[in-house]
Amino acid sequence: MFQRMIQLISDEIAALFELKKTERLWHIPVLASLCVGVPLLVGYFLNRLDLGLLSCLGGLVILYMPSTSVANRMITLLACSFGFLVAYTIGIVFSFHPIVSAISLGLFAFAAHWVTNYLQIRPPGNFFFIMLASVSACAPFDLASVPTRIGLIAMSTMFATGLALVYSLFIVSKYPPKEQVTRPLKHQFDRIFESAIVGVFIGGSMLVAKLLELNNPYWIPISCLAVMQGVSTRHIFQRSFQRILGTSIGMLLAWVLLSFNPGPLGFVMGILMLQFIVEMLIVRHYALAVVFITPMTLFLAEAASNSTLTVNELIATRFLDIVIGSVIGAIGGWFLYHQKLNQQTKKSIRLTQKVLHRTR
Repeated sequence: MFQRMIQLISDEIAALFELKKTERLWHIPVLASLCVGVPLLVGYFLNRLDLGLLSCLGGLVILYMPSTSVANRMITLLACSFGFLVAYTIGIVFSFHPIVSAISLGLFAFAAHWVTNYLQIRPPGNFFFIMLASVSACAPFDLASVPTRIGLIAMSTMFATGLALVYSLFIVSKYPPKEQVTRPLKHQFDRIFESAIVGVFIGGSMLVAKLLELNNPYWIPISCLAVMQGVSTRHIFQRSFQRILGTSIGMLLAWVLLSFNPGPLGFVMGILMLQFIVEMLIVRHYALAVVFITPMTLFLAEAASNSTLTVNELIATRFLDIVIGSVIGAIGGWFLYHQKLNQQTKKSIRLTQKVLHRTR
């Protein structure tokens, strides 16, 4: 037992210094930076950085572009763009009450996980759909501004899809499209069980954040979701550990950057560069990517805000949010991948079905 524990700790330490190999082209981080950066720059030059920050979220749809034929790429991006609009709409329409908002987010997380699993959407899978719903659920409720906000998300997804079309027409001649790999579908109960766990914990984490009356409560459900993206129980806890470690270092980096008191243009350029670095690292080393995700998300959250918090207070608050979210995500991951619990639930449902069948 002791030797196994030592080996496990040794493996985890080795994983911290391992850069994974990837076939991902450097073009994708450049595209992601453009899709996020251009709306930000437009917002800056129009003196509406707040709208630019909202628009740049829609540009993240570019990360769902597969390496298949041009037609398949466009169909996928258009479908994901529609999903982005649905996600943002659900979040903002039900943001008028904390409990209603948490329940609607949980139900949407359930649906998003089930759909992306059934359609075998490539990574990042359900992440940005649920993230967008979480961010909009925490926005101030203003019914009159809803059409404008949804329109900005739609315009940015259209821009990203158009940029993807131009890129795809150019790149397929140099890099032949790959065949889309289909995996065996999970049993229907497994998909529903996983989706229910994701929905309960995402909705629950949002409720916790709302009840604590945090400044930007979406940090907790997003951190919870990021940890639950692991592919196994060990991967879940590894991600939780790496996220907290990466966040700690990233907060130090963010503290240094924010200490220089960057103006609006400094925030914009910082987000653009950090987005490129994150996309280069995320497929190679999760903890290292989180180091740069942390200041990037802080820049996104604070660039257009009128927060009265000092740099030290801001860093401490955001770190606490991420730790709470990561812990909730680790617990959710245990439920999500605990095979014994899964099997016991299956047996209980089958037994109930048999009893109901006999009573008819």
